[in-house]
Amino acid sequence: MTVPELLESKNMTLYKLSKNSGIPYTTVNDIYHGRTSLDKCSAETVYKLSKELGLSMEELLEPYLRERIGFELYKSSVCHRLKELGDINFIIETLQKDDIGKFFKRKWYPESLYLLAMLDYVSRENNVPLCTKYEALRSVKLKDTIYPAGVLTTALVNSNDNAKRDASAESIPEFLRHNIVESEVRNVI
Repeated sequence: MTVPELLESKNMTLYKLSKNSGIPYTTVNDIYHGRTSLDKCSAETVYKLSKELGLSMEELLEPYLRERIGFELYKSSVCHRLKELGDINFIIETLQKDDIGKFFKRKWYPESLYLLAMLDYVSRENNVPLCTKYEALRSVKLKDTIYPAGVLTTALVNSNDNAKRDASAESIPEFLRHNIVESEVRNVI
């Protein structure tokens, strides 16, 4: 459901949503009226709205995902979901929803492979056997390596690739297998 539909179903006013979530009224009002697209909001705004509306970030963004959201916001959303659910519940929910397969069918390869890497990483951390359903995808690599935005910015400012090399060296192996550089998935605000 969209934000207007959610507010109606919960019999909640814009003012109450703004006050309880800590998001400025003008921002909530702009999202409600479509002047600001939810998928263009910061991860913090999406997180606060989803908490107040009793949904995961993915559930809140779903109606807006007919078009892809930015990859950085997607990554943040997955990390927040892991933090909220805990490792085992994250594994269970991810397998039940099968977003890995859904995204891959849509040809949203970075999202699909990021989620698979997260699933495999959390499984390894908890000594949970890997789901064999995704065995064929484990050998898929993105054509171009995806670096975190901060790493790309540092490389650009310094006019060299040292930041990229360092980030790759520190990357979690499950992500690097797919040409995704990711070293921090648990330290989210």
